[in-house]
Amino acid sequence: MSPTTPTTAAEPARAEPALVEPAGEPAPAPDDPEATAARTVEHDVPPARPAAAPPTAKGGKARAERSPKDMALSLLVLLVPIALLLAFYRGFLGGDQPTVVDAAPAYEQARAANAFPVSEPAGLGKGWRTVSAGYRTVDGGSSLRIGYLTPEGQAAQLVQSDVPPERLIPAELTREGQPQGPVDLGGRSWQRYTARGNEQALVLLEPDRTVIVVGDARENELRQLAAALR
Repeated sequence: MSPTTPTTAAEPARAEPALVEPAGEPAPAPDDPEATAARTVEHDVPPARPAAAPPTAKGGKARAERSPKDMALSLLVLLVPIALLLAFYRGFLGGDQPTVVDAAPAYEQARAANAFPVSEPAGLGKGWRTVSAGYRTVDGGSSLRIGYLTPEGQAAQLVQSDVPPERLIPAELTREGQPQGPVDLGGRSWQRYTARGNEQALVLLEPDRTVIVVGDARENELRQLAAALR
């Protein structure tokens, strides 16, 4: 009798672990189009960037402390070229000097019109500068006006006109201009007048013309101009 082959007990079969779905919403069916679209949008949205942190109080304070200094430096950069230009304008181009004009054409025009005798100052000196000159016809006559800057830097004007004095004097000296007494200058009898503001005047009345010397210059300079007429 053949020996019996020992039998081995059969090993129990290994059980496969069951797939356990995570708790939560049930997985959508693969053929659900709305769920597919929702997942697509969810994956396409980029993550939000964190907001930039506001500047610290210390940094803001530092900028505030620097601001006045920066403004001062900016103004300095602007003012330095301007100061240099002004210095050049005044020192080399004579920017503070008044514009001097030639009065000869105005005198020639007045003499050519032959409306009244024309006088011209002589021997005034280098300190007198002619700054304006013109002859023109006005209502009731014509007038020759020559403007001067005196040696003391004040204004004086010489007016010669055949406009009637009762119209000319109020127009030149205002209606408040009043005679202050006679004065003899250059062999002629002039009349001192008050004028507008701080101005004063000398008036010469002649049959064919009226001559007025007026300005804010001192009386001695006005007298010098009046006495120089030839």
